[in-house]
Amino acid sequence: MNVAEAISVDKDILNGTPVFKGTRVPVKNLFDYLEAGDSLNDFLNDFDYISKESCLTVLEMHNHRNN
Repeated sequence: MNVAEAISVDKDILNGTPVFKGTRVPVKNLFDYLEAGDSLNDFLNDFDYISKESCLTVLEMHNHRNN
């Protein structure tokens, strides 16, 4: 999966905030969970309509940018 398949940016959805594609869940929510000490599984349990693959793609992109 590539980033374009995982993330959507649309000015009509949350004013262009990056969200998981097909949802209104900001990508930032994933990072908020992880920064709070919650696990990826905690996030996936709370947002069961977001795929693990999408989350891993976002995390991989984030790690790639920070290295």
